[in-house]
Amino acid sequence: MILTSSNTLENKEIIEYKGLVTGESLIGSNIYKDIFSGVRDVVGGRTTKYEEELGKARDIAFKSMEEKAKNLGANAIIGLKISYDNLGGTMGNTILVTAYGTAIKFE
Repeated sequence: MILTSSNTLENKEIIEYKGLVTGESLIGSNIYKDIFSGVRDVVGGRTTKYEEELGKARDIAFKSMEEKAKNLGANAIIGLKISYDNLGGTMGNTILVTAYGTAIKFE
């Protein structure tokens, strides 16, 4: 499955547009992770735990989107976009990762 943010595939002919496909994933953090992350931000350094969690969530969203595209008979997704939204929460934050694009079939 080819994934691209462009709206075309170079040297490929798009023969059918299958429609919009999406994939979502939620990750949660807790108050302790938030406090530790805040300390890291003050003293400098990267909050690698959050980066790892975001990477996992993004991979889950991509896989979900690819599965939906395959079920439509597509072999690529073009116009790929990724969105990150903070949904808040009482004991920490919940981050929604959404990936979306147009499923296509190409030759």
